[in-house]
Amino acid sequence: MKNESNSFTALKLSKRASGGNGPGVFSKTWDRLKHRATNAYGPRAPERVLEEEAPQVSQIAPSLKIFPGQAFPLGVSEVDNGINFAIFSQHATAVKLCLLLPKRGGSERLDDGMMELTLDPHVNKTGDIWHICIEDLPRSNVLYGYCIDGPRGWHQGHRFDSSLVLVDPYAKLVEGSRYFGDANSKLSGFLGTYDFDSIPFDWGENYKLPNISEKDLVMYEMNVRAYTVDESSGLDPKIRGSYLGVIEKIPHLLELGINAVELLPVFEFDELEFQRRPNPRDHLINTWGYSTINFFAPMSRYASDGGGPITASLEFKEMVKSLHGAGIEVILDVVYNHTNEADDANPYTTSFRGIDNKVYYMLDVNNNCQLLNFSGCGNTLNCNHPVVMELILDSLRHWVVEYHVDGFRFDLTSVLCRGTNGSPLNAPPLIRAIAKDAVLSRCKIIAEPWDCGGLYLVGRFPNWDRWAEWNGKYRDDIRRFIKGECGMKGILATRVAGSADLYKVNKRKPYHGVNFVVAHDGFTLHDLVSYNLKHNDANGEGGNDGSNDNFSWNCGFEGETDDPSIKSLRFRQMKNFHLVLMISQGTPMMLMGDEYGHTRYGNNNSYGHDTSINHFQWGQLDAKKSNHFRFFSEVIKFRRTHHLFQRESFLSKDDVTWHEDNWENYDSKFLAFTLHDKGGGDIYLAFNAHDYFVRVSLPRPPLKRSWFRVADTNLHSPHDFVPDGVPDIGRTYNVAPYSSILLEAKL
Repeated sequence: MKNESNSFTALKLSKRASGGNGPGVFSKTWDRLKHRATNAYGPRAPERVLEEEAPQVSQIAPSLKIFPGQAFPLGVSEVDNGINFAIFSQHATAVKLCLLLPKRGGSERLDDGMMELTLDPHVNKTGDIWHICIEDLPRSNVLYGYCIDGPRGWHQGHRFDSSLVLVDPYAKLVEGSRYFGDANSKLSGFLGTYDFDSIPFDWGENYKLPNISEKDLVMYEMNVRAYTVDESSGLDPKIRGSYLGVIEKIPHLLELGINAVELLPVFEFDELEFQRRPNPRDHLINTWGYSTINFFAPMSRYASDGGGPITASLEFKEMVKSLHGAGIEVILDVVYNHTNEADDANPYTTSFRGIDNKVYYMLDVNNNCQLLNFSGCGNTLNCNHPVVMELILDSLRHWVVEYHVDGFRFDLTSVLCRGTNGSPLNAPPLIRAIAKDAVLSRCKIIAEPWDCGGLYLVGRFPNWDRWAEWNGKYRDDIRRFIKGECGMKGILATRVAGSADLYKVNKRKPYHGVNFVVAHDGFTLHDLVSYNLKHNDANGEGGNDGSNDNFSWNCGFEGETDDPSIKSLRFRQMKNFHLVLMISQGTPMMLMGDEYGHTRYGNNNSYGHDTSINHFQWGQLDAKKSNHFRFFSEVIKFRRTHHLFQRESFLSKDDVTWHEDNWENYDSKFLAFTLHDKGGGDIYLAFNAHDYFVRVSLPRPPLKRSWFRVADTNLHSPHDFVPDGVPDIGRTYNVAPYSSILLEAKL
């Protein structure tokens, strides 16, 4: 510990040469924030004067004692003699800690000026970690960042710029603007903050984790903001689009029947990133959130009524607690493959790039150390570098320990399977570490097993018998069969049986395949049956964005129509997709809004639209409760109450009978099979993708039982799904064109 004679007792802030209360040190630091905001994408005149937001500058800083500090833990921590700050940078030559203190008395209005504390590498550095400890700092509402300098050679991989104030990668809370999509704040910067004043969150005496078995999961992919931000939600405007808004709408999730939500990114991100420079996308707002600023802090603008980062943390916990209380698990969609810092042509430096670009990102050493781009977003996180790997593991543990989340879906996970030079690894250290980590052992871990560099690992993902996968082949094959392509009957059987061709290896189970027909990226279910082509003109990318391989069918007319026959066929096709998804072995996942037929009007890459294109339309839900929603909800509940769809092992010949003796018939678009129950409750399913009726002879039901019709997607509601079944089906059944049936053997 440094003795008191070497500590600062007061820090004087410089004033303008003319004297008086000039901007001083604070103004210089604030200019750096402004520089980052206005010049991150290249020179641009600010749209307003940011000094208007700046706190008043005090001439004398509060009396502070400063000590060398300690290297661990990284980030901000409370220690015996004060508040400790620690940050890693292997290649930095100079580090300054910038502090913006609150007004005395704890007000959130900041007015004491930003201080810059220079860290002495001979005193405040251990290995590659820079650290400092400050006594008598407030225990909350302090904003902080770092100015870091180092080698300027881009050809060596460095991107240091000491004029920028950078966010601590280990900041547990991040302060930015307070209201989502506020154009007046689009040039605001981001700073870390901390909170040691709040009492520990009360999870409650009777609180417990749902601990739902993977085989029993029915997942619902959703966006926190989009779920309730629309006026039709009927919520108080102060909580629309917030974590608290999700709590208010838990009854809908229960009525639907799902038991796990997969939340689109909730780590702090900058939704206004496209608006920081003139470009074809500067009208967009990043509403999906796949552009992470920090891996520890919950998205602060999902707090209610502009509450800020501390409120966001509290309300996120309230949301998790409430969902758990309703028996619903919380799985986070996490983005560790890239950050918000863009590329070398138009960089937006907020943290990692300016702290140690050469460590945090993959670089092309054969091309002047330009950033490698396997993410499609300009940069690729160097995930298997030991320092970055530990950052990711620390982040995951933080969300499990601090926020009690139940699992993670990893965006573009194949990036995490690449070495520091971008080459694929057979046994990626990070993937193994996540699978073996003690804290993460109770968590669901789900890979999106591909990236934008062509590393497609569906069915080949290095899994250690722990990792599940988004089954992209299931999505494509189911789409192709239901729309009526030839030659898909055999592969349909493989997919509904759990994709043993992909996952029956070592100790893997059917539930390691996450089955889905649609997801956030791509068409909604309604658009899958309404559009042959993507319609992405509103995105500003000249139609070059979004997938071209959608395997969709518009049922005879492109886009919206009032033709009753086309509308009826589309509804039938949506029911077919939902039914096959919920009866397939594996873990099903549906998309928010599909329960009422949400449309994005053919936009299959709607990431930048904070409008009704993405917002849940509660009015449409109410209008379709008696037919569309009812069918979707009843099918989910039927799955959850019938163990035949939730097997822990792959189907054997005793578990299923395929009613097919001509698998090689390329033109056949009909498949029927029976799932056998040892108790006699067999289930018969048939899927007809022909444009004509197919009359089938039904197999004999188990002894003393008869077939009851539970589902026929060709029938109108409520006859299309009758949970208790309709008796007296007879020995044959006429399956309508583009329809499917489900029969249950009952006493």
